[in-house]
Amino acid sequence: MIEDRIYNQKDMDRNLVMEQPSETYRNRCLADATVHFKMIDTVGSGIRKMFITQKKRFFPLPDYDLSQPNGVTVKLHGRILDEKYTWALIMRTDLDLMDVVALDRVQKGIEVSDAEFKSLKRRGLIEGRRPSLHVSAEVAAITQTAAGYLRKRGMNKKWCREQIMELLNLQETATKDDIRELLLDKLSDTRTLQQKEYFVPNLLQEMRRNSLVEKVGSGSTSAWRSCKREKKDEN
Repeated sequence: MIEDRIYNQKDMDRNLVMEQPSETYRNRCLADATVHFKMIDTVGSGIRKMFITQKKRFFPLPDYDLSQPNGVTVKLHGRILDEKYTWALIMRTDLDLMDVVALDRVQKGIEVSDAEFKSLKRRGLIEGRRPSLHVSAEVAAITQTAAGYLRKRGMNKKWCREQIMELLNLQETATKDDIRELLLDKLSDTRTLQQKEYFVPNLLQEMRRNSLVEKVGSGSTSAWRSCKREKKDEN
């Protein structure tokens, strides 16, 4: 079992550093399904993209089982496993993908390599002795301060645009209420409620003028969709 896990990690690491997609798919059904639901592109490394997407969302990384030569299974986490890991990703923007992969293994209790251990230890991201490692308490100590700072600062306009575009890429269209629900609690606490309410429609109009999104339908049935997605689908 341990040997299988080591094999999985080495095989997965090779996929994560690939700049080109694999020529063959171990599980055609899974590949077709993830393309259909816009989780990966048909061009580029699908595994790498799924890891990057989860990293951007500050969620645990996908769990792949590559132990079977002719198949692969994957588990996606839609909730936080360890808040310290999440805050480490938020506060340490200098971490590359392989750093995050190693930190994710620590939060899941999976053994890390000597090189990964030394790198995470040097950065002050982990504590304890192997094999009983955990994400550093120093990260937890700054959590309250960081949370207060983020609530006051809020997420910037660029981040909000990216979240809207990601939402539209996932579900094709979204109503103003959908987008409002996505962004409202991420805006700075220094804004009044009225300012927050105005922010979403103003941002959508700005994105429309920049040909990023367009409005479809009218009245209560109106929604927004990505102009880039439409162009991509037409090609």
